[in-house]
Amino acid sequence: MIDRSFHGSVALLALLFGATLSLRGNDGEVAFQFIGNSCLECHDELTQEGHRNFEEITFPIEDEMGIIAVQEIIDQLNLGAMPPKKAEQPSHEAKAKAIAALTAEVADAHSRLKSTGGQTLLRRLNEREYLNTLEDLFSRRVDTFAPTAKFPTDQTDHHIDTIGDALVTSGFLLDNYFEAADLVVETALSTAEKPEVKTWKFTDNFTQGQELSYSHKTVYKYQYLCVYEVPNTTNHEGGYAGLEQFPEGVHEAGYYEVKVLAHSMHRDSPYDPEIFQMDLTEPFRLGIVSGDARIGELHHPQPVEPQLGEVTVADGKPKWYTMKVWLEKGQQPRFIFPNGMANCRKAFGKIAREYKDDWPKHEQNVASGISQARRIVLQHGKMPHIRMHEVQIKGPLYDEWPPAPQQTVFGKDGFDAKNKREILHRFAERAFRRPVQDGELQRFVDLANHRIKEGHSPRQATLDGIKAILCAPSFLYFDEAAEKKKGRLGAWDLANRLSYFLTASLPDESLRKLAASGEILKEGVIKSETKRLLDSSRSDEFIKGFLESWLNYRALGDQPPDRNSSAPYYYDDLETAMKSETHHFLRDLIERNGSITNFLDSDYTFLNRPLAEHYRIDTAPFTDANAYDFQRVSLSDRRRGGLLGMGAVLTVSANGIETSPVVRGVYVMENILGTPPPPPPDEVPALEPDIRGATSIRDQLAKHRELATCADCHQKIDPPGFALENFDQIGRWRSTYPQTNKKVPAVKIDPSGELYDGSQFNQISDFKKLLLSRKDQFTKNLAEKLLSYGAGRRIELLDRPRVDKIVATVKEQDYGMRSLLEEVVTSEIFLSR
Repeated sequence: MIDRSFHGSVALLALLFGATLSLRGNDGEVAFQFIGNSCLECHDELTQEGHRNFEEITFPIEDEMGIIAVQEIIDQLNLGAMPPKKAEQPSHEAKAKAIAALTAEVADAHSRLKSTGGQTLLRRLNEREYLNTLEDLFSRRVDTFAPTAKFPTDQTDHHIDTIGDALVTSGFLLDNYFEAADLVVETALSTAEKPEVKTWKFTDNFTQGQELSYSHKTVYKYQYLCVYEVPNTTNHEGGYAGLEQFPEGVHEAGYYEVKVLAHSMHRDSPYDPEIFQMDLTEPFRLGIVSGDARIGELHHPQPVEPQLGEVTVADGKPKWYTMKVWLEKGQQPRFIFPNGMANCRKAFGKIAREYKDDWPKHEQNVASGISQARRIVLQHGKMPHIRMHEVQIKGPLYDEWPPAPQQTVFGKDGFDAKNKREILHRFAERAFRRPVQDGELQRFVDLANHRIKEGHSPRQATLDGIKAILCAPSFLYFDEAAEKKKGRLGAWDLANRLSYFLTASLPDESLRKLAASGEILKEGVIKSETKRLLDSSRSDEFIKGFLESWLNYRALGDQPPDRNSSAPYYYDDLETAMKSETHHFLRDLIERNGSITNFLDSDYTFLNRPLAEHYRIDTAPFTDANAYDFQRVSLSDRRRGGLLGMGAVLTVSANGIETSPVVRGVYVMENILGTPPPPPPDEVPALEPDIRGATSIRDQLAKHRELATCADCHQKIDPPGFALENFDQIGRWRSTYPQTNKKVPAVKIDPSGELYDGSQFNQISDFKKLLLSRKDQFTKNLAEKLLSYGAGRRIELLDRPRVDKIVATVKEQDYGMRSLLEEVVTSEIFLSR
């Protein structure tokens, strides 16, 4: 048994236990002292109660067993289970410091044990990159048939989807690669002869889904095709209008001219607008998505339905509208109403009940079933909808033959059997993103020759060779291990890294030439190519992918807001608009090399009319003609400026129903400041402090912070979350919390707080000023996110000097966004394996 009088002396403990309990800085010393004072009496080498010997613990922690042992101590402290009640209890302050120190040691060990030694591990294309690469390889869109529909979801690391060791390749994924290769090649290249142009005309027999069938037959005699609601409703009753009389779809893939005779109906509807949960002052929009009767019901959502076109439909007499859309073989156009009502089933029922005095007397006492409600409202009422009288389809329409995919793969004149080797060689070099040696190519040529011997045509045999190339490791993986000179990337690897960083796809012809000559290795060339790529529309993929990774926009929609309290989120498609706001904001910073401090606070943003209405900002700059176009808008109310006033950030950091200062505080710490708090203890239930007497979330968290196990982290987490409490779960401004009891006044929101360093703020605008005073910390975080996203690895402590160099240079250049990107792509981290 250890003499308790010795436990206060670190030096004496070191003598007794040798080097086993070694130290690492202040955290190690605090942890060391606490274990000696509070744990070793029961858990030393001699006693080992519960078979726990804490004398074996070392600081810094050396292996996974050490992490497990220390994490167990943290868990027991958090639960209040240790030290046992009979033992001498440490003070509240000592316990809190010990938890913080032990947690820091575990975090440090996790970081070191996950380290890749500052190197990018072999990694595969993620799903985004895979799809973009296929589109460029075949010069055609692939989202219309979704070759990755069955792929497992890519794993991420801190939301980033380009980290090598996170992108595992399972046997299931490999099987799907084979299926996808077959689907892509056959869809893009199998048509050898130019297809016949056909025309279809539909003027009646517009039967729709089962729910609308009775009312449409009774009232309209199936003369009209109608859409009533947005596509993403719960009942799926009137959001899709397909051509039930055209189940076979088009005969070949290609562009089709779709003409529709249509008009908007009853935008002047006299009923309570709340029934529809739509904006009747907005012109009605008619869109087209693809549909396939072989897959499922045409009036229900389908797995593959990208929006292919859209027009604004006028009131009054029917007019002809034309859209040119891409359809795959067997597909047909389905019509949608992007700004339709939220739920037409509910609207039919409510109008029928609440406005029955408007109906003829013989209809006022009709049974209140929904089928009769639909019939009565359509026959006697004014239900807003888009009505189509005729649909014409013509195609496929080709500007040239062979079409672009075949010219890209086979050559300008199309397939020629004697060019089989050349076709495979050219395709392999583009797919592998580097030169291909003869021996490497020969495997695919031999495969094609073998298929010919089996009786397949030369064309089909060549297609099979192309499929094999799409399943090869050199296509699916980045082959950076091929060139290892002094740890720097070779020319081809650098061209690939730069291209996938800024376009999420394979290098274009310009980059390929620079890689072949080696010119891409020059710093001036890297910067000029970066400028060229950023100035092109291809960099939209960088903006989209990076925002999804940095700000976790990929998770938008995972916890959908309540459809009743957040109706505009659906009928105005605010989720897409919110993402677009940040997209335009980042694009603007890149184009004019604007300061990244605008992310923290700004006097402008980019909005369309629905989003401006959502933010309660003047909509005067918008007309019916440009209502859905994004434009730069000045902000007189600075509560909205910067990321923390943007709907996407505020929605993704909530759960769709309510807000939490804790969740939003963690979001700000992790994504804005780059100082994520340690995760909650493993396998320990959420703590439930005594919150009796607490009347608001602020009171509850104050009670929470009274617990030693919660205090340290929550003093850092809660204040940034408080600053955002005036924004609800979809980013609307509010002054009080929702009133849950009509007898009790709504609780007023208090957005004030005090940061860990003592800095205080009263509202969101004050908090943003405090963030601006930490702009170098924000710059460091943004630089690390860009480096991690671009290099495909975690940024570690050993990288700190290189990151600091980037921050210092960007600071000298007024924190320009383009300047930051240039420093990232010319940094040692980005240029190294």
